[in-house]
Amino acid sequence: MKLAPIALFTYNRPQHTRQTLEALSSNDLADQSTLYIFCDGPKKGCESATLEKIREVRRLAKSKVWCDSVHVIERSENMGLAANIVEGVTHIVNEFGKVIVLEDDLVTSRYFLTFMNKALSHYEDLDLVGCISGYTYPVKETLPSSFFITGADCWGWATWKRAWSFYESDGTKLLKAIRETGQGFDFDFNGSYPYTKMLRDQTEGKNDSWAVRWYASLYLRGQLCLYPGRSLVQNIGMDGSGTHSPNTKTFDNDGFSDNFQFLPVNSVENQQARNSFVKYFRTLRPRRRILFSVLDLFIKNRR
Repeated sequence: MKLAPIALFTYNRPQHTRQTLEALSSNDLADQSTLYIFCDGPKKGCESATLEKIREVRRLAKSKVWCDSVHVIERSENMGLAANIVEGVTHIVNEFGKVIVLEDDLVTSRYFLTFMNKALSHYEDLDLVGCISGYTYPVKETLPSSFFITGADCWGWATWKRAWSFYESDGTKLLKAIRETGQGFDFDFNGSYPYTKMLRDQTEGKNDSWAVRWYASLYLRGQLCLYPGRSLVQNIGMDGSGTHSPNTKTFDNDGFSDNFQFLPVNSVENQQARNSFVKYFRTLRPRRRILFSVLDLFIKNRR
C-alpha cells in the first residue's frame, strides 16, 4: 500500500502546532509518510509579536524530521486559511492523486494515519466515496465501527484527486443549487445545524469558510464521507488562546479510538449514525446562537 502524503496547514500558533506535530510523529505510520507543512505568511502591517509567532512556527516545522521526510513551504504573504488549504490540497492531489489534511490545532490518535491510508486504499476506485474523516462528533449513542454520511468533513480528513475536482469555490452557486433542489433541511441535518446559514454568510463575506463549501460540493453530488465510530482527532484550537478563538468544549471527545476500525461492507449512508449526529446537534440549541456567532468569528478571523 502506497501511503498518502500529509498536508499540514499552519500560521501563528506555535504551541498548538507543536502538539499537532508531536501527535502526528507518534502515529504508527509516521516513519513511512511524507509531510508537507504549508506555513501561511504575515498579514500586511501585522504586529511584531504576531510576526515572531509566525517565525517560531516555521522554526518548529524545520526543527525535527517529524515523519519519514518533511517539506516546509513558507508563504511570503498571507493567503488566508481557505486559499492556503485549497491551493495546497490542489497541489498535492495533482502530484500524488490523494492527500491527508491536517490543521495546526488537530491532535491525532496514533491510529489516525492507519485508518486514513487503509480507507484511501480501499475506496480509491469507488467513485461514490469522496472523503474520509478522522473526527467524529461526541454523540451519546454507540456508533458502528465506521460508517458513511453524505457530504464531507474538515477536522483531519483525506480525499482523492477525483473527488477534490468537485470542490466548488463559488458559494453562491452552491447555495443556489441547494435552494433550487429543496435540500436545505436535509443539508442542515434535519434543521439541526445551520450549514445553510454558514454558506449564506460565506457568500455575503461574513466568513471565508472553505469547509462549508467542501461539504456542500460533495453533498450536492451525493458523495459519501467515511467516519470512524470513535474519533481519531481532537480539536485543541477552541481554547480561548486567540483573540477571536471561542473557548468551548462542545466538540471535545472523551477519548481516542483505541485501534483501527473495520470498514463498511456497503457504501450507503448509515441512517443510525446520521440520526445520532442530528440528536447531538439539537443538544446545542439552547446555546446555539452564542456558540455559532462565536464560531463565525473564529472562521472569519482565524487567519
